[in-house]
Order: sequence, then C-alpha cells, then structure tokens
Amino acid sequence: MNTQKSTSRNPWLWVPSLYVAEGIPYIMVMTVSVVLYKRLGISNTDIALYTSWLYLPWVIKPLWSPFVDLFRTKRYWIVLMQLLIALSLACIAFTIPASRFFQYTLAFFWLMAFGSATHDTAADGFYMLGLSEHQQAAFVGVRTTFYRIATIAAKGGLVVLAGLLEASGHPVPAAWSTALFLAAALFAGLWLYHSLLLPYPPADHPAPRDPSVSLTNEFLHIFSLFFRRKEIVAILAFLFFYRFAETQIVKILAPFLLDPTSKGGLGLTTSEVGIIYGTVGVISLMLGGLLGGYVISRKGLKFWIWIMVCAVHLPDLVYVYLSQAMPGNLLLINLCIALEQFGYGFGFTAYTMFMIMVSEGEYRTVHYAISTGIMALGMMLPAMASGWLQEQLGYQNYFIWVMAATIPGFIVTGVVKIDPDFGKKREMR
Repeated sequence: MNTQKSTSRNPWLWVPSLYVAEGIPYIMVMTVSVVLYKRLGISNTDIALYTSWLYLPWVIKPLWSPFVDLFRTKRYWIVLMQLLIALSLACIAFTIPASRFFQYTLAFFWLMAFGSATHDTAADGFYMLGLSEHQQAAFVGVRTTFYRIATIAAKGGLVVLAGLLEASGHPVPAAWSTALFLAAALFAGLWLYHSLLLPYPPADHPAPRDPSVSLTNEFLHIFSLFFRRKEIVAILAFLFFYRFAETQIVKILAPFLLDPTSKGGLGLTTSEVGIIYGTVGVISLMLGGLLGGYVISRKGLKFWIWIMVCAVHLPDLVYVYLSQAMPGNLLLINLCIALEQFGYGFGFTAYTMFMIMVSEGEYRTVHYAISTGIMALGMMLPAMASGWLQEQLGYQNYFIWVMAATIPGFIVTGVVKIDPDFGKKREMR
C-alpha cells in the first residue's frame, strides 16, 4: 500500500500536530497580537477594540463552512490553509518595521484569521471523521494539551524570544519582526509534515448533495438543521455565556501584567510575561485540559459539568487579589496565574465536549463550525469593550466586575440538558 494514501494512522501521529497547527495562528491573532501592540505603544482601548474584531472570521465561518463540507476533502482544506497561514506570518514579520505598521499588520492578521478559521472548520471535522466517539472523548484532552503546547510556543516561547532580543539591545520592532520570521518558518514545517503524513480517512469526502437542489438551498438546509433542534435556546445560551467572564479577561491580562505599577499594573517585562502567562500558565491549562478529558471519558460530561463550571469561574478571584495587593513576588504571581489557568483548562473541556455533543449528525463539520462561531461571537462582543471599560474603572474595579460576569455561566449550566452517558468510555461486550 502507498503509505501516502494510508486510510488510517495512529492518532498520536496526527492529532497532536494538527492541534498545534490549529493553536498557533489563533494564539498569534488573539493573544500575541495584544502583547505585540502593547510593546509598540498602542493604547488598551485600541488594542481591545481592533484585536477583538479579529474574532469576526470565527464568528462568520459558519457562512462558508458548508463549502468545506461540500467541496474537496477536509484534508485538502487543512493543507491549503496551513500554507496561507505560514505566508501571513511572514508578511506580518516583514511589515512590523513599517511606518504604518498598525494598519499593515492588522490586515495580515485578518488574512491569517480567515485562514485559521477555515482551518479550524476542516481540522475539527477531520477529527470527528477520523475518530470514534470514545476516541474523541479520550483524545479531547490530548488535542487540548497540544493546542496548549502551541500556546506555549507562541504566547510563551515567541514572546520570551522577543523579550530577550529587546533586552539585548534590539529595537522593539526589529525584535518582534525576527521572532515572527522564525514562527513563519516553523509553521511552514508543519504544513510540509501534514502534506506528507495526514491520513486519508474513507469518511473524508464531500458531503452528498441532491443535484436537483441548488447550492444556496443546500446551504440553507444544512445551516437551518442546527437551529431546528430541540432545546436550541438553552444551547445558544450556553454557547454564549459559559465563557462570559473569560471574555472580560483575555484582552486585559497581558496589559495588566505589562503596565507599570503607577498605572495599576504589575510592571513585568516582556520576557517575564512570556514565562508567567505564556509558559507556566499554559502548562497549567494543559494539565487541566488533560485531567478534564480523562474524567469525562470515565464518568461522562453530565457528571462533571457543575464541578467544571466552578473550576472555570471561581479562580478568577486571583486577579482581584493581584490587582489589589500588587505583589512583586514572581513566584506568587506564577502561582496565582497557574491556579486560574488550571481551573480554566479543566472546565473548558466541558465546553468542548458540549459542542461535540450538539454537532452530532451527518453535517457535523458545519454544525461544529456553527457552535464555534457562536462561541467566537460571545467572545468578540464583550472583549471589544473590555479595554475601554478597564480604562474607565481601573484594574482593581475591573476585576471585581469580572467576578460579577461569572454569574451567567452558572445560570446557563443549569438550563442545558446533557445525556448522562455522553462522553463515557463504552465497555466492550
């Protein structure tokens, strides 16, 4: 058999690397861009507003996700989008030193975001087509883990590298440009690896179409099936509000860590932020995600849902403490970030499995894309205003507001219905 046309491979050969490739561009667009623009002198209000607009491709990806289902294979779209992302990274690196860097880099971040959102649709569909339900539950922690490894590489390693280059005397634009050129080269390596080694699952083929039905009608039919399901109001509420408090933190945490104490921040260096937020924090996320996937595969999503919603929200109290006490002890700051990120990683596993649960069916790729699009909209809208709100309230009062924003997450968890057996490992008979 031609190994390049292998219909199946050990999931460990492609699930980890696929989710590294899924994680890197998302983290670059959503998080690393925040640190980059903060170091280049952009205000918190502008950073939160403009980088939150970059969520839009993930919000509207359900509008073009049917084309990923109806044309070519998921494998084809994965490989094509990885090439586009590698080129986008190189273009961002090239334009950072330009006089109008903000406009140019935002444009290429937009291009990367559209490529990444399309890649997510194809990769998540490929994951569901290539693995059984039990494997999906067992590997949800693995995929989350390697997604977090991508986060370490981007939010940790790349930021630390840029910080070291800054500390060694390189101008900030030159330091970040060099770091991003390296990221582009590494992502090109991922593109080559997947071009050669991704399997060709028999189920990975264009979705069946009725030739008598127009493409527009087919699209509307696939799209509408998601919204015609039972309990759709509760499902939408859960997708919108389970992470509502987290949306209030994601664009503000890096500025809080970087801002001087005179502005209410912790006054950390770029490299310290890369280590604390991008490495220690992400390792904690990773461990939480691994544990979350394991426990769901043992007793199911329904058993763990309330423990997980508490794990997501209650540790946000560490930011109230940090903003009030403003400790200078790096070990203490690391412990606080690690605690919050571990809880979030553990609890977010419930959200991932919930999206898989509500996406089951013939058009699971499109329906999963709709779920993630709703998730992105729920992230984008609050995050857009978070920079302005923080500058109005100050960091201390802002993190108190974040704790109030955890309440909707508990409410929506109480209204969704979950099959008690969903996600459990099925015993062989």
